[in-house]
Amino acid sequence: MLELLASPEAWIALATLTALELVLGIDNIIFISILVDKLPPAQRERARRIGLAMAMVMRIGLLLVLAWIVGLVAPLFTVFGQEISGRDLILIAGGLFLVWKATHEIHGSLEGEEGEASSAVKGTFGAVILQIMLIDIVFSLDSIITAVGMVDDVRIMIAAVILSVALMMLFARPIGVFVSDHPSIKMLALSFLVVVGVVLIAEGFDHHVPKGYVYFAMAFSVVVEMLNINARKRRAKPVELHSPYRGG
Repeated sequence: MLELLASPEAWIALATLTALELVLGIDNIIFISILVDKLPPAQRERARRIGLAMAMVMRIGLLLVLAWIVGLVAPLFTVFGQEISGRDLILIAGGLFLVWKATHEIHGSLEGEEGEASSAVKGTFGAVILQIMLIDIVFSLDSIITAVGMVDDVRIMIAAVILSVALMMLFARPIGVFVSDHPSIKMLALSFLVVVGVVLIAEGFDHHVPKGYVYFAMAFSVVVEMLNINARKRRAKPVELHSPYRGG
């Protein structure tokens, strides 16, 4: 253990893997923020922390059964010449669930007063936690398979998971409040959850989509929307008119 702490390569691997876990965890934070928004305000922070804690437990658990993870990559059956593994089935099911859930939320937000009423229906605490758990499984599996391909030492992987989830817990509430307070950001987040769902389905069928393009598009869209929000705030401020004919 001491030689691991004294190794610069180990620290570089930890920093790189933590950053990667944070990037891969952005989708998870957005999804959790949208789900807990259906709960009463007093329960939202608790549900958010439980959701992220479950994500950490699942990822550490998956790291401790790496042999099972490797086994998931082995083909189970073939459909039209396409080999399907256990990992593929989980990614396809998770992608379909993500597309369905995001589309359902978008539909509720766009259906006028009736849609607003239906989207505002409060979910039960248990139902929200169950949905968070389902999507945690998908995101955790994708994250751990990526980590296994980058680092050989399980201790570094576990440390990176704990550190990244701690950072996500620190920023999850401000991100959730911001998404909840800005309907345009929420709609943008839901739209990208649809994109992420489609990417997961594509990867389940062995059609790899570079995530860098997806995350760049997300970041670019968020920056543009932040500029729009800032511009709307400026236009909403009262402007004092200075007439050249006023005395003084």
